[in-house]
Amino acid sequence: MDENYKLRGIVEYLVTDKNGNIKEKRVINNQIQDSGLVAIASLLTSENPQSATGFSYIAIGTGTGQGTGATTLGGEISTGGGERKGVPDVTITSQTTTIVNDTTQFQALFEFTNSFAITEAGIFNAASGGDMLSYQDFAAINVTDGDNLQITWKVVSGR
Repeated sequence: MDENYKLRGIVEYLVTDKNGNIKEKRVINNQIQDSGLVAIASLLTSENPQSATGFSYIAIGTGTGQGTGATTLGGEISTGGGERKGVPDVTITSQTTTIVNDTTQFQALFEFTNSFAITEAGIFNAASGGDMLSYQDFAAINVTDGDNLQITWKVVSGR
């Protein structure tokens, strides 16, 4: 048994203005949440007593400091272009990092009509509530009316 198997995440945040000019770009590692690990284990079998759903939603917020046991963002945004995105607004593809198709990539575009200082993001398996797979907080990314934030989130499974 290989005990070095891990899930890890890498998130790219790209902010552009209404003319498509890049205002900011960041690449940050994230943490995998306890509730995400439990949901993944539940997805492995139909015999598991838990009813798990695959992950296909990205949310952003204005909170910080959520530990690995957290199941929600500290301050999820629900207006002004910051609403939680799900399929078809989230594109999900398989990518190769080390082994063919060992990475799942989630990509979403948030288009803002209000100003926010975004400080956190997470991947979920429901349009509201649900299990949180991955989480990251960070120094504020400031967006204003007309800005776009593209999030490209890679969850890599491997050794």
